[in-house]
Amino acid sequence: MHPYIHAQNNPDKPAYIMAGSGETVTYKQLDERSNQLAHLIRRAGLKSGDAIAIFMENNARYFELCWAAQRSGLYFTCISSRLTASEVAYIINDCGAKLFFTSKEKETVAKEVLDEKMAPGLTGSYMVNGTAPGFDSLETAAKQMPTDPIPDQTSGTDMLYSSGTTGRPKGIRVPLPGTPIDEANSLIALVQFLYGFDENMTYLSPAPLYHAAPLRYCMAVNRVGGTIIVMEHFDPEESLKLIEKYKATHSQWVPTMFVRMLKMPEEVRKKYDVSSLQVAIHAAAPCPIPVKEEMINWWGPVIYEYYAGSEGNGFCALNSEEWMAHKGSVGKPLMGKLHICGEDGEELPPGEPGTIYFAPEDENSPVFEYYNDPEKTKDSRHPTRNWTTLGDVGRVDEDGYLYLTDRKAFMIISGGVNIYPQEAENLLITHPKVADVAVIGVPNEDFGEEVKAVVQPQDWNDAGPALEAELIDYCKEHLSAIKCPRSVDFEEELPRHPTGKLYKRLIRDRYWGNRDSKIV
Repeated sequence: MHPYIHAQNNPDKPAYIMAGSGETVTYKQLDERSNQLAHLIRRAGLKSGDAIAIFMENNARYFELCWAAQRSGLYFTCISSRLTASEVAYIINDCGAKLFFTSKEKETVAKEVLDEKMAPGLTGSYMVNGTAPGFDSLETAAKQMPTDPIPDQTSGTDMLYSSGTTGRPKGIRVPLPGTPIDEANSLIALVQFLYGFDENMTYLSPAPLYHAAPLRYCMAVNRVGGTIIVMEHFDPEESLKLIEKYKATHSQWVPTMFVRMLKMPEEVRKKYDVSSLQVAIHAAAPCPIPVKEEMINWWGPVIYEYYAGSEGNGFCALNSEEWMAHKGSVGKPLMGKLHICGEDGEELPPGEPGTIYFAPEDENSPVFEYYNDPEKTKDSRHPTRNWTTLGDVGRVDEDGYLYLTDRKAFMIISGGVNIYPQEAENLLITHPKVADVAVIGVPNEDFGEEVKAVVQPQDWNDAGPALEAELIDYCKEHLSAIKCPRSVDFEEELPRHPTGKLYKRLIRDRYWGNRDSKIV
């Protein structure tokens, strides 16, 4: 399974369409252009096992670069398009990239990386959709290359970085497979089995391509021969328009996208026909129960959820019917063996929350490492077993379904009581006057910490003491008082990653004296 096979069998079929511009890249074009880029990479001196870095917004050249790296045996690191120059340089240096690919849209940041000599290990830099001093035009350079495959094709893979919601981003590097480029990987078998991925699918991708799930699932669509509709930027109403326009059969979302769609006026939601959707996948962050209930009521039982990480150490999943019977669950494990453990590593019984660990199917199988960071790797390990964790806390029920409680790093300890803020967040986001919310622990002289909500109101004019009291009362109607915020602050926008993850560290740090905290 590989785009080159579909280029031979169905050359004029769209491999992907850019939703905003309408630019269409066929499988023939994707195959030829990725071949040209593979030749360019070899001419630049890179061999199997070397690395490149891609720092771009969603654009039509993104997949051409990724497939070029995949067929050249390279590690390709896709960098968040929202980062600053120093943050971009940190990742370039950490992953050992030799070539740097960027776009005209990201010129200011990319140029600073070169001008300030922040990434001395680079041997070449290219720009798409234009050029700038220090960068060669990628399109011009690629056109001079042959369109046939390089002679030494072998499978490369992505090397991606965590979002940095609790500190420096961590690179996840796995051994190169060393297999033929068309050999299917474990994700292909999974998405075919769970979601029916095949050549007839049309997949709407509303998220940034630099993130693990959008990138890997889109490349899986290309492997099976489907068509991707790539949104340059997420917009709730535009998403519905695109589902109707292209009769999308599959899609993938994060809960904040659901929230934004549900908060549109009902007449807007009902304007569009979404009946073509067979599978709407969501992941990346916990989904409040009322939000998911509304989505199932609206779209039908096509909502599928999974829990996994870029680290690839485990995978839980469930469909709409299973979720309705186990509301709030993220599913049963399909990859990796699930264990819930206490502070000392002891296994806990069903119903008790603890750190979520996954054991490999074979106890002797290799597990992931955080590149160049032995301390973070050590922190991800069980004290005595070959088990790994993403740092999340959860519990399992008697039927073996996993429920997420929160990230361990976000737990609030108030007067010796452990409080997981996700519960209050999941409730507050359902309030009609709330657009986004973070619940954090802030200093308290008597109790060490107290619970605070930081709210982005739907209408900024509502911000003030009256809404603060209304939200606190709303919490107390549904939760025990200790879990409810004692105060509410308002912000015009919360620092949320486009993939849906909240940079809670940035908010929390401001209350603990670190007002210079930045996204990394």
